[in-house]
Amino acid sequence: MFAALPLLALPVVIYNLVALAMPGGVQAVDAGVRLAAPLFTVRMSSHVDWPVSLGDVLLGVGLIVLFVELLKSTESRGAAIVNHALSMLLFIACLVEFLLFPAFATSVFFLLGVMVLLDVLAGFIVTIVAARRDIDFGPGAA
Repeated sequence: MFAALPLLALPVVIYNLVALAMPGGVQAVDAGVRLAAPLFTVRMSSHVDWPVSLGDVLLGVGLIVLFVELLKSTESRGAAIVNHALSMLLFIACLVEFLLFPAFATSVFFLLGVMVLLDVLAGFIVTIVAARRDIDFGPGAA
C-alpha cells in the first residue's frame, strides 16, 4: 500500500507545515525570506562559511526523493499506476498552491513542483515505453 504513495509528498508536506507555521499562514508574503534564512553554517576547507537554509535542505531532500521515485517508476507493478495517479494529483495540488497562495510563490516551492512534475512525466514515459516493449505484433513486425 505504501509503495503506491508518492514519496515527493514528503518535502511538499514539510513545506506546507512550514508555511502554516509562519505568521500569516499561507497568506504570508515573506515566506521566501524565511526559507532563505540560514539554519546553520558549514566551514569549508577553503576557509569560507557555507550558510545552509531551510529551503536548501528541502530542495536537497526533494532531489534525493526524486531519485528514489525515478527508480520506483521502472517497476511494472499494479501499485505503479496508482503511484502515477497520486503523483499527478500531488502536482495539481502544488500548482494550485503555487498560483493561489503567497506563501507558496517562492523559488523553493516552484522547484519542488518541478520535481513533482518530472516524477509524473518520468512515470508515464517509463510505463509507456515498457508497455510498448511488452507488445508482440508477431513475426516480421518492426
